[in-house]
Amino acid sequence: MVTGTSMPALAGEGMSVDVVHFWISKSESAALDVFRKAWTASGNQWADMPAQNKVAVQRMVSDRIANGYPPAVMQWNANIGSRELPEMGIVQDIDDVAQADHWRDIIPATVLERISYQGKVYFAPTNIHAENWLWTSRKVFNDAGLSVPTSWDDIFTVAEKIKAAGHVAIALGGTRWEVSLIFNDIIYHKFGPEGYARLMSGDAALVQDPRMIEALEMLSRLSQYVEPFATRKDKTWADATAAVGAGQAGMQFMGDWAKGELIARGYAVDNDFDCSLVPGTSIAYFMVIDAFAFPLTNRDGTADAQKAFARMILDRDDQVAFSRIKGSLPVRTDVDPTGLDRCGQLGLQMIRAKKGEVSAQSQAMPSQMSEGWIGVVGDFFNNKNMSPNEAQKRLYDILMQR
Repeated sequence: MVTGTSMPALAGEGMSVDVVHFWISKSESAALDVFRKAWTASGNQWADMPAQNKVAVQRMVSDRIANGYPPAVMQWNANIGSRELPEMGIVQDIDDVAQADHWRDIIPATVLERISYQGKVYFAPTNIHAENWLWTSRKVFNDAGLSVPTSWDDIFTVAEKIKAAGHVAIALGGTRWEVSLIFNDIIYHKFGPEGYARLMSGDAALVQDPRMIEALEMLSRLSQYVEPFATRKDKTWADATAAVGAGQAGMQFMGDWAKGELIARGYAVDNDFDCSLVPGTSIAYFMVIDAFAFPLTNRDGTADAQKAFARMILDRDDQVAFSRIKGSLPVRTDVDPTGLDRCGQLGLQMIRAKKGEVSAQSQAMPSQMSEGWIGVVGDFFNNKNMSPNEAQKRLYDILMQR
């Protein structure tokens, strides 16, 4: 129950927000529609400002802030780097909404830590994703008489058989961050929980460990099972996901947003595709926390609109409806889990166990370091002329720049 007269209610009086985001795939757009419709149903206005990716959002927001006209709402991952925003004083806190609606009682501690700065809440979290999922095509696997791999040896054996059968073994788009997700799985497999955490927090010395060469060699070995870069360079992660659903590719290493995309395209879990945590990471849940932030602005009424928007994001029904389409888990712990499919139930077990929560690489590293890491890993995978030793050196140099 909200008390006091200063808190904006959901029932709007023509409140307007311009929303910068990078949710542009079929499933992402459908999921965002949950919030868009909830907002406009109250008589409010939503000006949509889509961008191609996270970097494009950051660029757009930076330009608008520099020009004195920041957007009211911007999509932002709630990670280590996101704390730069309240540190710089460019986003407003929404702590009064969090207090009034008891967010601290219904949001997992890991999420609460990521959306807060110096004791105040600054971000409205939309959902929890995990990056360490393996998606497999029922058609491809059944046709070849294969079982879902439970070890990395299985992955290479299965990949070889799928390739021999004339299919793409591992579906991949053309962006470098997709490669980095696979590498994160390999890092966890090779270094274990402690080593993974140290590397993701920027421990440069550990990059020089011989296991890093082994991890890079393993990543390079996987590159023979994807389409040539020239073929996939203009493809997106969603295109790769669709290939798995359609039985054109065998496997995809991708976050659980892939499930949302598969469902949006008419495919069903346990019928068209299977889900499992990547071998070697099954005790972990590589968490990504999507969120919205609210730049400080002098526009009349915008602060109230931003707080009403934050309240709308955490509405219980909106949370469930959004995650069902997005393929993610709600951030609220008081939602009814019975509507979740097998993949969602597995993810929820991991969250509730509170034993395997680890930050995804993109969440644990400062933004600039993370982009550098992703760039090196992606370039190494796509460029046969770069040796594992050269990639190791470049990764070391990036972590030494902090």
